[in-house]
Amino acid sequence: MLTCMNNTELEKIMLSLGESKFRAKQLFEWFHQKKIWDYNQMTNLPKNLKDKLTTQYPTNNIKIVEKYISAIDGTRKYLFELSDYHIIESVLMKYKHGNSVCISSQVGCRMGCKFCASTIGGLKRNLTPAEMLAQVYKISEDINEKISNIVIMGTGEPLERLDITTKFIELINSDKGQNIGQRHITVSTCGLVPKILELAEKEMQITLAISLHATTDEDRKNIMPIANKYTIKQLLDACKLYINKTGRRITFEYSLIDGQNDTVDVAKQLSNLLKGMLCHVNLIPINKIETQSFKSSSEDKIKDFANILKSRGIEVTVRRTLGQDINASCGQLRYNYLKTCL
Repeated sequence: MLTCMNNTELEKIMLSLGESKFRAKQLFEWFHQKKIWDYNQMTNLPKNLKDKLTTQYPTNNIKIVEKYISAIDGTRKYLFELSDYHIIESVLMKYKHGNSVCISSQVGCRMGCKFCASTIGGLKRNLTPAEMLAQVYKISEDINEKISNIVIMGTGEPLERLDITTKFIELINSDKGQNIGQRHITVSTCGLVPKILELAEKEMQITLAISLHATTDEDRKNIMPIANKYTIKQLLDACKLYINKTGRRITFEYSLIDGQNDTVDVAKQLSNLLKGMLCHVNLIPINKIETQSFKSSSEDKIKDFANILKSRGIEVTVRRTLGQDINASCGQLRYNYLKTCL
């Protein structure tokens, strides 16, 4: 698919079609700067080239199926339909510092984290880099504003197909396209240790977010199946190597579940685990999903947990809860939509 290709790759295609190499630059700018994927709208391409491209390299865009806008904070939740009719979701979050989008990397997810609606129904397939790009472009077009930050934290595990995720980053980062800096891109993982090590070798300047959510292996196994494969020690060792290779601070995502991982003792254990690391902790009040009985910790417990971490030298934030009135947390809207279609 041409929308997944960089300029060098497009040049090879153009030469194979008997065209000049400069057509590659034109195509890339249409795809990734002007966000136009319909060859017929590309006014500086000759008709014979448009015909060849339409026949041999059709573009598969995505379309908005449903859109919800929060009356509380303006957050927008999108359901997109892919060319094979699978459904994915994305979220636009508006901040003073700019527009952030949270995009999906897979149709469904097979990681099985018990507090996340994304994993209900399992993994259907990986997205292509083009389908990841299309989420950003469609939302930008819908609001008629530039996107400044991207979080790959929607449905799916983005490190499971690291090649796809890094290709997406290459294209969205291009100065001939949207030119979104790597430091404005966050990639979240449940903790695929070998992939973290592989990503470290690339020395990218993205922000890596690790879903931790527990301080012991046994507790983590109860909510995250990936803990049966990699211990917390193995995960943190990989994180330390990543920090040393990239010089980038890691974010540890920590969802607070009432009565399970939100006690004073657990907060102290977490600070001991992370002591001395270049990191910060993002505390997340969990959202209710109907397949689990988990409840979010109270505001007082969340505040106490954060204060303990701060007092022990760990940088911490509490994630703002956005879009509560539109089921804006990961996987919720897609799950509810698919359930009504059955």
